[in-house]
Amino acid sequence: MATKSTEFGLSPMYRILKKSGAGRISDESAAELRQIIEDVAESVAKGAVELATHAGRKTIKAEDIRLASKMVGKI
Repeated sequence: MATKSTEFGLSPMYRILKKSGAGRISDESAAELRQIIEDVAESVAKGAVELATHAGRKTIKAEDIRLASKMVGKI
């Protein structure tokens, strides 16, 4: 089974879960959280690129990220 390259490490996932009140965390839950966060981040990034392109810009601005995140949240 080939492993997928990831952008985020597992340690931040454990910290996020701990800060959220988790007493114990399985390796599988940290890996699943990482995958979900990466999927959401990719969707937001793609939406932001589309917004910037539509506006005739090559530069992604913070407002593109904010608006794209709102659009992803409604899906």
